[in-house]
Amino acid sequence: MKSKNLCFNLNFLYLFQETVNKLLSSFFKEEKTRCNSDVVVLMAEMLKIFVQEAAVRSQKQAEAEDCNQVDIEHFEKIVPQLLLDF
Repeated sequence: MKSKNLCFNLNFLYLFQETVNKLLSSFFKEEKTRCNSDVVVLMAEMLKIFVQEAAVRSQKQAEAEDCNQVDIEHFEKIVPQLLLDF
């Protein structure tokens, strides 16, 4: 069972890194510009941390407002400070 989880995690990591690579490449002005694999790994990790932090802060905002469910409004309230922190 552990090897299946590892295989799934590696496949997901590869797909996530490919998505980040395509996302980064879409902002390049010249088609010749390429991303180093280390850059893609670093940006994928940063994006993962950013999304996790947004989820945690949104959950805390919802709890502060005595809500049982996180809504887009909670996310919208935490975004300005989240962007400043990153």
